[in-house]
Amino acid sequence: MHHQFRTAQGAVEVTLAKEGEVWHLGEHQATVERDGRLLIQLASGVSGFATVAKVGDSWWIHFEGHTFCLERIEPGASQSGDEGGLTAPMPGKVLDVLVEVGQLVEAGQTLMVLEAMKMEHRILASTSGQVTGIHFTVGEQVQQGSILLEMSEYED
Repeated sequence: MHHQFRTAQGAVEVTLAKEGEVWHLGEHQATVERDGRLLIQLASGVSGFATVAKVGDSWWIHFEGHTFCLERIEPGASQSGDEGGLTAPMPGKVLDVLVEVGQLVEAGQTLMVLEAMKMEHRILASTSGQVTGIHFTVGEQVQQGSILLEMSEYED
């Protein structure tokens, strides 16, 4: 399964797959030991135990003396090009619109909720800004890639 995470260095794409007791993280592997510790084996041959904690939508990972914070980017949360549009990750139905045109929003704030494949998907602001357009209302069907909302960025 393919995921995107936001880090201090920018967005990172990771492919996760499980084979038996082993998690494949791109070229690397992770195994949960019987005592709950996480054994990481990097493609370079380096291995060691990692400490992992999930806080909200962020994963904090301590490995080999370094601490990393990964924040999962939900499909549809990223803005496309210069338009500032937020797109539908898959076909679905709008369950809730939580903002209005002209409203100021913070990065990570939920703007809209979609139902797709019997699951709810939150559409989040990827940056702080102002909502400049809303293209769908509650109950409307959307197609994958449809621009749901538009925003203009502002600096904090």
